[in-house]
Amino acid sequence: MAQKGDHLLQRPLYVFDLPEELLASLTLKDQSERPIQETPPPIPTHASDSSEKDETGIDAPAKATSCNLCGLSFASLVEQRSHVRSDLHGYNLKQKIKGAKPVGEADFEKLIGDLDESISGSESSESDDDAEEEDGSKAKDSTLSALLKKQAKISNPEFDEFASRKKQRGPGKPPLFWFTSPSIPDNMSLGVYRAIFSNAEQEEEAHIMETLQKKQLSPKQAPKVKANEEGVPLPGTDIGPHYFLCMIGGGHFAAMIVALAPKTGKKHTGADERSATVIAHKGFHRYTTRRKQGGSQSANDNAKGAAHSAGSSIRRYNETALVNEVRELLASWKSMIDTAELVFVRATGATNRRTLFGPYEGQVLRNNDPRNRGFPFSTRRATQKELMRAFVELTRVKQSTIDEAALAALNDPHKDTPASTPAPPKPKPQKPTKEEEAATLHTSQIVPLIKRSKVPALLNYLKTNNVPSTFAFLPANHHTPTPLHLAASLNSAPIVLALLTKAGADPTLMNDEARTPFTLAGDRATRDAFRVARSELGESAWDWEKADVPAAMSKAEADKRDMVERSEKAAESKAEAERKKAETERVRKESEAEEAKRSETRLGKGKALGALLVKTGADLREEEARGLTPEARARIERERRARAAEERFKRM
Repeated sequence: MAQKGDHLLQRPLYVFDLPEELLASLTLKDQSERPIQETPPPIPTHASDSSEKDETGIDAPAKATSCNLCGLSFASLVEQRSHVRSDLHGYNLKQKIKGAKPVGEADFEKLIGDLDESISGSESSESDDDAEEEDGSKAKDSTLSALLKKQAKISNPEFDEFASRKKQRGPGKPPLFWFTSPSIPDNMSLGVYRAIFSNAEQEEEAHIMETLQKKQLSPKQAPKVKANEEGVPLPGTDIGPHYFLCMIGGGHFAAMIVALAPKTGKKHTGADERSATVIAHKGFHRYTTRRKQGGSQSANDNAKGAAHSAGSSIRRYNETALVNEVRELLASWKSMIDTAELVFVRATGATNRRTLFGPYEGQVLRNNDPRNRGFPFSTRRATQKELMRAFVELTRVKQSTIDEAALAALNDPHKDTPASTPAPPKPKPQKPTKEEEAATLHTSQIVPLIKRSKVPALLNYLKTNNVPSTFAFLPANHHTPTPLHLAASLNSAPIVLALLTKAGADPTLMNDEARTPFTLAGDRATRDAFRVARSELGESAWDWEKADVPAAMSKAEADKRDMVERSEKAAESKAEAERKKAETERVRKESEAEEAKRSETRLGKGKALGALLVKTGADLREEEARGLTPEARARIERERRARAAEERFKRM
């Protein structure tokens, strides 16, 4: 069944080419009751998606898909998938984990607005001019990681920088004007970005409909623009109303001049088609970002001093070259930029803004230009494709379908409906008592002293702060709950003796495993410290049997035992050293004898081989003739016999 307004919504609505029937009936909605779900900019991920219009098209199908976390709706499943991979969605996931509220697109843009050197130029992209960075894209910092790192540096967890700045700025204005019309379904609203209106037009909200009617442009054929060799329109060429858009970040730069009047054409099916007219465009990239570390070379130099690597020199040169190329392009486009209706710029970071806005001699863009605008939605890497997507997003009318009753219930805090049951309040952590705070402080001071065997400092701290003998660590440690347990487990005999004899530690206390401190001692010296304490404190001081401590031992006996043990260890060490020396000498002599024996064997074998190697004349002749043809052998044999005959004649 056809719904009201279907014939008006067959194709996406373009701000500068609205149907007359719709334009005549539009009325501005009360902005306090504007829809809470707004359509975000579609971020295509595949150039070949059949469900999307090409990058210069205005027409594309609109379907209902949404993200409940971010409160956004999308025209297609592809756009929703792109949103799930976006920094905004990732940031809201982090907010949900922390129990904080998610933020909208405009608020997220403000959050990342002060980040030095935008990382958005380093996000992954599938365009041809970005393929060179695909290998290292996973290890690079993104805008989200840079924002989270910045927020993690805030020492006070109760401080929310964004909330603080927002309170100072006030609530601000919504990014879209919302309209309604009797020609469309009752639960549908149409949104137009506030940024496409001048400052004066935005102030006169009562006459916004008249302004919107004046902005209508008739579709026409693409204008034939006379351009020079570089593709820049010649002076005096009428290109009509147009916008200038540019993005710079991460070494990427893209700029575009787009006409506002849509051009008409025909689809392959014969249906009418409207699309945008690009008057001029340019994009280039320079290697300026430090791979896998993020940020530009100049930012790193300012923070840590100038680096002297080959890569840093290349990046510095490329930064200078990028500045010169951008400014030369702006100068060549000066006439078109000066006549542009609005100027949309994304240049996050001080370096990128200086590149565009100077000051420098002959600058084209100026900070105080009332035409300057930022993109009121998230953008990605600076490419021609992204610029065209941003232009389409700016000039396309948003469609939002909501339930007015649900919206009214949402705006009424006193009305409770079964469909919207409030979530149970999150229990607040209990504030620790003064005793717990004191125990935590004592634990943080006592544990390091025990680990470093600082006996005087430990006793002084316990006495000064009146720490009781039954003191237990907080937070609780199930294996070593008391200082005496910890000292015994660390085999610190001096600390054990001092805690028992001077601090009054209780040796009968057990840990959660029903073990006393004595049973945790790992060497004889620590166990003897318990026995010495039993001797000095007396049998009535503690229930030593319950503490598992053996019979008492005097300090002199323990010292004598230690001395004997050290002497035995020294003697054993000396004997072991002598044994190793004797063993080494024996092995050396055996090695020398073995080597001498091998040398004699080699000499004997050499002589035997020498005897075996004496060859007869027949053997020599056999070796000489080996491998020769029968004719060659016969010739050599004749020569040999001739020489032998000559020798015989000489002797005769």
